[in-house]
Amino acid sequence: MSVIVKDVMSTHVAAVRRHATFKDIAAVLREQRVSAFPVIDDDNRVIGVVSEADLLTKEALLDEASSVFGGTFKHDDQAKAAAVTAAELMTAPAVTVGPYETVAHAAHLMYRKRVKRLPVVSPDGTLIGIVTRSDILAVFDRADEKICDDIVSKVLLEKFLCDPGTFRVTVIKGIVTIAGTPENAHVGHDIIADVSHVEGVVAVRDRLTYPPTGSAWGGAM
Repeated sequence: MSVIVKDVMSTHVAAVRRHATFKDIAAVLREQRVSAFPVIDDDNRVIGVVSEADLLTKEALLDEASSVFGGTFKHDDQAKAAAVTAAELMTAPAVTVGPYETVAHAAHLMYRKRVKRLPVVSPDGTLIGIVTRSDILAVFDRADEKICDDIVSKVLLEKFLCDPGTFRVTVIKGIVTIAGTPENAHVGHDIIADVSHVEGVVAVRDRLTYPPTGSAWGGAM
């Protein structure tokens, strides 16, 4: 039930070849109104990402080189200042994600790597799409009624074969509160875990009444 990257990604991707010039890159950034995009090789495989920050860094370094303090660059700074193509300006390797990874995994990558978008690639690294922060957040834009229906029909009824009438599920602004008595603690915890992965769920408030450990109802021997 987890939403995957393929479900939310865009297949219209602005990208440049590795030999694209500084001016080419600046033009694409302006025309596409994006702040970064993938750099691809001749086989459409992603080899890096170039951003507004990369272009601004080059300009800043060139300006510094012309000042009285020029010549104090580190080697990497000198290379960036002299860069004229996408391959020289880009940040590599690119942080990418596969189309069948979960949206939660993509969100974790964005947070951990501090990036706003992820190129989506096939197993051989070919560019097939792009997923952005707004794409990830769109997953949570679901009506509470639809979320509740999914929990009752797909989680309680279909997966756990529970009588939905023995549970009380409410959803307010994506926050789920679920009450009732599961067959045993293990089933209860699994239900909560599955509910948390239903599309649109922001948080789950566990109000289940768990059978005492070792009781006949709990299923212990």
